[in-house]
Amino acid sequence: MIAIVDYGMGNLHSVEKALQSFGEKTLIADTAAALKKCEKIVLPGVGAFDDAMAELKKKKIDLAIKEAVKNKKIFLGICLGMQLLFEESEEANSEKGLGLLLGKVNRFSEKSGQKVPQMGWNQLMIEQKNCPLLKGIASGAQVYFCHSFYPAPAENSVIAATTDYGIKFSSIVWKENVYGVQFHPEKSQEIGLKILKNFVELC
Repeated sequence: MIAIVDYGMGNLHSVEKALQSFGEKTLIADTAAALKKCEKIVLPGVGAFDDAMAELKKKKIDLAIKEAVKNKKIFLGICLGMQLLFEESEEANSEKGLGLLLGKVNRFSEKSGQKVPQMGWNQLMIEQKNCPLLKGIASGAQVYFCHSFYPAPAENSVIAATTDYGIKFSSIVWKENVYGVQFHPEKSQEIGLKILKNFVELC
């Protein structure tokens, strides 16, 4: 069973519907205890970094996520959920991230000539062909983005795919049992569904 973390800001039902389309059982989880019932965890996200972390801490879900990752449960962060994996964000005024990955989250500069936020389709340039999420995905595949901030990992080894939007940024990260995608796979049609299917099949 896959837990989809509910902290009041995620695109829960689109993610849930996509995962269930592969015959997978899901649980909308808004307590730490609920996470313990599941083999995998998805942290979706739409909203602000501070608000999201405050809600996770309020419900002690942050601690449950860290424990689950330590116990080798497979974890996927989506959009803001990916950004929360890192230590800190330029968006945040008070909260630190989960710190599961080293690095920080930066805001796109409008000086690049690109509109902020990035909204729409863009390419994945694969950096690690052996990343399990990318099985059957070709470099250059298009996925759907909606974000003003992007992660800057401190370790290049976790960068599985990049995307160019005025600068090259990390659009997929992977470290052992922890995965993050900056785009919305649930809105990315065939490619996004393939990535989620790969996640479902991880063991």
